[in-house]
Amino acid sequence: MLLSFVDWSIIIAFFVISLGIGVYVSKKSGKSAKNFFLSGRNMPWWLLGISMVATTFAADTPGLVAGIVRNDGVYGNWVWWSFLLTGMLTVFFYSKLWRKSEITTDLEFYELRYSGKSAAFLRGFRAIYLGVFFNIVIMATVCLAAIKIGHVMFDFSAVESLVVSCSITVLYSMLGGLKGVILTDFVQFAIAITGSIWATLYIVQMPEIGGIDQLLSIPEVQSKTSLFPDFSNPEVYIPILIVPLAVQWWSVWYPGAEPGGGGYIVQRMLAAKNTKHATLATLLFTVVHYAVRPWPWIIIGLASLVIFPDLSSLAAAFPNLDENYIKNDLAYAAMLSYLPPGLLGLVVTSLIAAFMSTISTHLNWGSSYVVNDFYVRFLKPEASEFNKVLVGRLSTLVMMICSALLALVLEEAKQAFDLLLQIGAGTGLLFILRWFWNRINPYSEIAAMLSSFIIAAVFFIGRSYALWDIEPYVELIFGVVVTTIVWVLVSLLTKPTDESTIKAFEERVFDGSNKYKNFKYKFIGFACGVCGVYAVLFATGYFIYSDFLLFTIASSICLLSTGILIANWKRIIN
Repeated sequence: MLLSFVDWSIIIAFFVISLGIGVYVSKKSGKSAKNFFLSGRNMPWWLLGISMVATTFAADTPGLVAGIVRNDGVYGNWVWWSFLLTGMLTVFFYSKLWRKSEITTDLEFYELRYSGKSAAFLRGFRAIYLGVFFNIVIMATVCLAAIKIGHVMFDFSAVESLVVSCSITVLYSMLGGLKGVILTDFVQFAIAITGSIWATLYIVQMPEIGGIDQLLSIPEVQSKTSLFPDFSNPEVYIPILIVPLAVQWWSVWYPGAEPGGGGYIVQRMLAAKNTKHATLATLLFTVVHYAVRPWPWIIIGLASLVIFPDLSSLAAAFPNLDENYIKNDLAYAAMLSYLPPGLLGLVVTSLIAAFMSTISTHLNWGSSYVVNDFYVRFLKPEASEFNKVLVGRLSTLVMMICSALLALVLEEAKQAFDLLLQIGAGTGLLFILRWFWNRINPYSEIAAMLSSFIIAAVFFIGRSYALWDIEPYVELIFGVVVTTIVWVLVSLLTKPTDESTIKAFEERVFDGSNKYKNFKYKFIGFACGVCGVYAVLFATGYFIYSDFLLFTIASSICLLSTGILIANWKRIIN
């Protein structure tokens, strides 16, 4: 593919702006670890919310969604749409608690809620387990998308794609800290969403597609458009709809959708001006993430079935690409190759922006664990602010290099998605209950983590060597049941955290008052939030499908949910 002068100008201008922001805030961000990792705790809700959205708008996400549509149809997205319940639970029950904790990272929670050497071990171990190893796997999937996009758009080799995409990202991440990441996230999201929508409008009007009505009338496409699976076929609706809605959302830990909040989502809550800003930021993220962004990716996924009906057609279009990369998630990047000059540059820039926003967040989040929860906590408690920032910047560089190397051995984003779900299976309920059930202790968390990891490893090895043929959703349920039983039994058989620690924790996050205060109103907020966002998601789909009766019904549900939420807002957030 040949990019015009206009395309290259847009791409280069974006790189210059991103680096400029990193340089501009580098002096202030480098003054202290608090500035580098939390931006001084004075960020507004709208900027934090957009930053959360930009982070989850990864370069691999459009390809993941388009691949799901090609494999299973639109309803296949319930595998991640179900996490809306997790998001709303975090908004109305936990965002305020996280901000009131006044901690630096979510791992610091362990020594706030628990006590003793076991709490310290848990904090240090998860700092490396999540902040380094787990984080590197996540970033590697995003780097894999960069490899595929780089080949399709620029005919780059895998190494060339990684060198170009990673070098600038790691540079401004090392310079600007969280504030630099958040400010560039805002610019990157604006470019990413504009490019995504504009590209969709152009592709749908291509002569080969003939407009949205023509696209939806094609039998191969029509069979993929339903928002819900066939309820007469339990082999389809159980794994794709029932299991995610009944089990997955509350039981599985997944980055960006942690039950009760965690990771970079909590990092942004902790950077908010106050509890109200933390709640509004998380609400904005949840609405945009689930209701606003998916449809351009879905439409391009459907359109790709016309241009590239199967994997062999994708392979024929890109004969120089390693056959291991020829998967359905390649279809999104392949469709973008049809864009004209100017728009192509904007869309390529939007994908670069999506890549950079996700990677920069994960780098800053992971390095915050390395510095705050490992280096300072265990190796050098007396470290100066200069040393903390230096270690943060060095760990950022090392994690970027490791992620790029791992990306060279991956083949498809869905592989890592399924593996991460299985590793987190069964731990979600613990993260929800640990704020309220005093029996939960460090040994509960250690047992849950080890159990889920061992089960995931066994299934992964068994699947890799074809030792058995078990459906992924069965593996997930098995992991949830066994892990939950293990950590609950451990909680009941071991001593709870001492009462003085529990009392200090509750006075800090609950103001010493009833921890179930306004629980009824918070549940109303949760229910209205879930119904309202799903209603917007469905209303958009039905409008695109020209089903105006269902569009009206969904829109009415959205308006009703919003009205109830506004009427009870003060009671909900207090």
